[in-house]
Amino acid sequence: MTAASFQEAVLNRVKQIPEGKVTTYGEIAIAVTGSVRAARAVGQAVAKNQYPIIIPCHRVVRSNGDVGGYSLGVGMKIKLLREEGQSISGRKMRNIERKLFRFDKSE
Repeated sequence: MTAASFQEAVLNRVKQIPEGKVTTYGEIAIAVTGSVRAARAVGQAVAKNQYPIIIPCHRVVRSNGDVGGYSLGVGMKIKLLREEGQSISGRKMRNIERKLFRFDKSE
């Protein structure tokens, strides 16, 4: 898989995350490559998203609940997540398990 096709695959997965849900870099890595080991590469691909509001990369968080980074700033990411109903304390999501979106394994 080329870097360009990997980024396209990652952003296509990000587009599938419904409003009010989040997923992790690791979940996307598993969906795209079959391995959580590509989670950092997913983070790099998401960071290159040229359309951060249209392609909702603010819905991608770390597996420990930390919101992670965002090209428009962490404050903006937290604001967008809260507008979508996420409960956040500091930089950490509360009840991430209940809001976690998992990709269909059959795709």
